Amino acid sequence: MPNVVVLTGSGISAESGLSTFRGPDGLWEGHRVQDVATPEGFAANPVLVHRFYNRLRRRLHEVEPNAAHHALAKLEAALGHQMHLVTQNIDDLHQRAGSTQITAMHGELNTIRNIATGQLLSWTHDVVETDQQWRPHVVWFGERTIGLETVAEKLAQADLFVAIGTSGTVYPANQFAAIAKAAGATTVEINLKPSELAFDQTWIGPATEQVPALVDALLKDS
Repeated sequence: MPNVVVLTGSGISAESGLSTFRGPDGLWEGHRVQDVATPEGFAANPVLVHRFYNRLRRRLHEVEPNAAHHALAKLEAALGHQMHLVTQNIDDLHQRAGSTQITAMHGELNTIRNIATGQLLSWTHDVVETDQQWRPHVVWFGERTIGLETVAEKLAQADLFVAIGTSGTVYPANQFAAIAKAAGATTVEINLKPSELAFDQTWIGPATEQVPALVDALLKDS
């Protein structure tokens, strides 16, 4: 059985109905990134920041994991610890589909973090907008990505690297395919259009169609 590392981006969750952050209908529309996605923005206006993330958290309750999320959970069930999922998304759709071997490199919307102590709390409802002690457990601009050491270790052992629904152009995710390929892995991307990165295989189409097809092919070969 191969060692598999999967990277997912906003494209996989968009097919469940969650808006991406960028683009004409993106979540940043109407907000300056520095106001809602930086430590300085939170210090200056915690009410605005909490209001923004409370809205995102409520939106999560309205959507469900799709066929791509469920297919990746099916692959993990077959491969166990030989599969690792790295997601750039802050939603909980992978977890709700059944995936457990996850590095949420940009944090988790349903977790809050104490400013002073770093304590984490699972939190699925609104935070009081005036609260200055707890912040969203998400990686804001200028902050360190979560779990990179684990990701690098998994990539070095990978036989297959798959990027799904992401342009892969933002650091450090834009390095993952090259790291995996240097370790001898086959690299695959699944996207609505090819990215600018060099992959061994490119599967074009919706994640809800292409990911189940890839997983079925992998399980058949295994």
